[in-house]
Amino acid sequence: MNTATLDTPGNPASPNALAEQALGRIAVQLPGATAVFRRLKLDFCCGGQISLRQAALDKALDLASVLRELGGLQREDSPAVPTPAPALIDHILERFHAVHREQLPELIRMARRVEAVHRDHPEAPAGLAAHLEHMEQELLDHMAKEENVLFPMLKAGGNPFVPQPIAMMRHEHVSHGAELARMLALAHDMVPPPGACNTWQALYAGLQQFHDDLIQHIHLENNVLFPQFEPATLQSAGACEGACSCA
Repeated sequence: MNTATLDTPGNPASPNALAEQALGRIAVQLPGATAVFRRLKLDFCCGGQISLRQAALDKALDLASVLRELGGLQREDSPAVPTPAPALIDHILERFHAVHREQLPELIRMARRVEAVHRDHPEAPAGLAAHLEHMEQELLDHMAKEENVLFPMLKAGGNPFVPQPIAMMRHEHVSHGAELARMLALAHDMVPPPGACNTWQALYAGLQQFHDDLIQHIHLENNVLFPQFEPATLQSAGACEGACSCA
C-alpha cells in the first residue's frame, strides 16, 4: 500500500495501529485524510499530537466508522490493470477520473491555507492554489471529453476516425505534463521546509500522490489504451510524447 505505511515502510498499518497514530501523522502520511478530519472537525494541525482514538472519543465519534473511511483512502501501488479496452476504460474512470475529482478540491483548499498563513515564509508556495485551480479546470474539461465522446467510441470498438480525438487527448496530455512540472516548481519539489506545519506537510504529500496518479493515468491511456485503436505508424512515433517528463 502506498498510503498506509504509517508505522513501517511497506507494511500497512492495521486499524488498531492506525487508531493509536497521532492525527498530524495520519494527515501527513495518508493523502485525503485531511478532508475526512476537516469534515469531522478533528484538529490535525494545532491539535495534531492527539491520537485518532482519543480524538474520536473527545468528539463522540464512532472510531470504527472513521477507521473504515480512512481505510478507503489507502491505495495499492501496483493494482492489477486490465488490458481489454472496455475493462481498462472502467478502471481508468474509477481509479483516476473519480480520484482526481476528489483530490484537487482538497489540495486547492490546503494550498490556499498554506499560502495565507505562511505568506511571509521564503519557501511558501506562492501561486500554487491558483495553478491548481487552473489544472483542475483543464483536467475536468479533458476528462469530460473522454467520458462523453472518446471512451464511448472506444467501448463500441472504435472507427476509422477515432485516431483524431485520440491525437487531441495525447496533445492535452503533453499540456498536463507541463502543468505538473510547474506544480513541482511552485511547491519546491514538494519538500516542506523544516518546521512546516501539518497542513503544509499534508499538502505536499497529497501533491505527490496526485502527481504520481496523473502520470500513471496518462501512461495507461497513452501506452496501453490508445495504441489498441491507432495505426502502427502512429504508435511508433512515441506514445508518451513528453507527458511523462515529470515522472
